Amino acid sequence: MNKKRLLKQVVSALEQLYENAVSAADRAYQSATDKENVAENKYDTLGLEAAYLAEGQSRRVAECEAALRSFQRLLASSEDETLPADEIGVGTLVVLRDHGEGVKCLLIGPLAGGLKVDLRDQSGSNEVMVITPSSPLGRALMGLGVDDQVDISSAGEKRCYIVTACY
Repeated sequence: MNKKRLLKQVVSALEQLYENAVSAADRAYQSATDKENVAENKYDTLGLEAAYLAEGQSRRVAECEAALRSFQRLLASSEDETLPADEIGVGTLVVLRDHGEGVKCLLIGPLAGGLKVDLRDQSGSNEVMVITPSSPLGRALMGLGVDDQVDISSAGEKRCYIVTACY
């Protein structure tokens, strides 16, 4: 798998998320400071609600920026994109197979858990999901290697995976 290309796609997706968050924060700020939203009486909370929204949007911008910077650092430090990794850690691309022969491709990232990107290569299309070491599956995978087994309980259901590759 081409890990460097995958990291570029993740950075590109995070740049788009960041731009969207900045735009939403700007709109929320404009709404919060608009003269139309000045309270006319003590029960008029439109301006207050707009201010809360603007604050939340500015936090989202900071989160998106932190995720983007962390993946830009990962991309800058990535060396050979095809060498297998000995041990799973932050920045590792992991391929898991369950006993039903389903395959999952995961990228252990420092932030941005849940982000999905589509990696197309010689074998077709693979959806890769970013997970963090703080997630239950991420925590269970840290330090493992190829052919190791990981058992995880999710929503009362036990799942068993085999690490088939890590880069």
